[in-house]
Amino acid sequence: YLGRFVFGLGMESLCVAQSTILSDWFDGREVALAMGIRRGISVLGKVWNNIMSPIVANDGSRGGIESSFLIGAVLTCTNVVAAGMLLVLDNNATKRLERGEALQSMTDALLEDEEIMEEIAVAASRRGGGGGDREENPQGGGEMDQNKKSGVHVTDMGKFTPIFWLLTLSCLMVYGCILPFNNVSSGILLERDFFTPSPTDCGLEYSDECSAGYLQQEKNNALDPNGDTCSIVPTQAPVLPSSVNHSVADTDAERSDEWEQDEYVYSSLTSKHVDCGDSFWVDGCTSDYCSKQNAATEHAGKIMSIPFLVAALLSPLLGHMVDRIGRRAQIIVFSSSLLVIVHLTMALSTLSPIAPLIGQGIAYSLFSAVIWPSVSLTVPKQNTGTAFGVVTSMQNMGMALFPLAIAAIFNSNGRRYLPNVEFFFAACAAVGLVVGLVMNCLDSRYGNKLNAVTTRQLEVTGHFIKAGNNEEVSDLEDEDDMYYSPINPSEEGVFS
Repeated sequence: YLGRFVFGLGMESLCVAQSTILSDWFDGREVALAMGIRRGISVLGKVWNNIMSPIVANDGSRGGIESSFLIGAVLTCTNVVAAGMLLVLDNNATKRLERGEALQSMTDALLEDEEIMEEIAVAASRRGGGGGDREENPQGGGEMDQNKKSGVHVTDMGKFTPIFWLLTLSCLMVYGCILPFNNVSSGILLERDFFTPSPTDCGLEYSDECSAGYLQQEKNNALDPNGDTCSIVPTQAPVLPSSVNHSVADTDAERSDEWEQDEYVYSSLTSKHVDCGDSFWVDGCTSDYCSKQNAATEHAGKIMSIPFLVAALLSPLLGHMVDRIGRRAQIIVFSSSLLVIVHLTMALSTLSPIAPLIGQGIAYSLFSAVIWPSVSLTVPKQNTGTAFGVVTSMQNMGMALFPLAIAAIFNSNGRRYLPNVEFFFAACAAVGLVVGLVMNCLDSRYGNKLNAVTTRQLEVTGHFIKAGNNEEVSDLEDEDDMYYSPINPSEEGVFS
């Protein structure tokens, strides 16, 4: 528990910091593209983990599950080195930027003084060369004070707009049917497609003897009620004994030393009793069952990586698309609708899981491409870090609570995932869909900020206007800040 707690602290702090840094450095530019590239690279790590972890954990010669954790520790150390390099780059870039801003301020001040002197000279010449009093510049030195950023306080989150909180709720519900699904998708795929129960009318010839392994007394075939060899398809589990009764005392010590229990007595054996991490089962009594289960688990790990592989390929492209077309709130509605279809298909059909998982990857890519860049559009710039922290905290609150709900549904459904767990995911996506519709209504009512194009280079009537060189762009940005931030409310009292 302590290890997972510390891991959670580091991982979520890292996510908030990464989002804030990208939002700051790419503010008004291709922020969705930047976040898409980051996300694409990160999900490649998830793909690699889903494929390699079962292989390493199932292979005792590679060190088993301990080796999986060791690989994770090495990758985390690499991340620490990368974070140090980022710190150096960020500091150097910030210093260069500050020097450039200082030089620009001096230049503006000199130009302003020159303009004032010219005006005074013109006025004096019109008065016949009289030495009239020079006018004081009422703004001298005051502009910097006016432009100082207000302090950032935790209480500012109480003033965030309704659209921000709708984004937060959407993030909670939609990610609630994406990330927790990945945690149980292996079990769902095994139950649904790759390790389905053996035929109910089949049984072992010697039902109280081990099916395969060094404890098997003699060949123990699976037979149907007519006494014929039972037909078991490749995706079905081998038939288990109906009961077992073995103990360390009646077994060779060299072998029983590797057992995790002193005795294995089950009068009614079921699959939930079989632990394929225990040498008794994997080598001694049900080696056929455990061998097939391990192979199915590795195959499921590859298939469950499809959504993240799709996300890795599409995230940068979709991020670039969002920067160009906007329509963020509309894309949230579309991705939520797609997730409803995906999870209902997984729950109610026997179709191959590949198509639904591709759909999950597309929905994940689309939603991620718009949700994080949208956060910085709904709060003042100085509160961006706080906003990302709030969204991430709410997301992880869901990541903590949703698995508990899934476990309760799993246990109440006879320790089965289907169909009720998938119905739960579909319900989460449906709530996200409703939230997205409400968000679109508010966005259209209050200026279409989320659905508009907000790239720093705005295309207007076929021409590009560069921000910083055109006062209209700056005025639009100031108006948006006032419009979407109750900290600086507009005269109309939007969101009041």
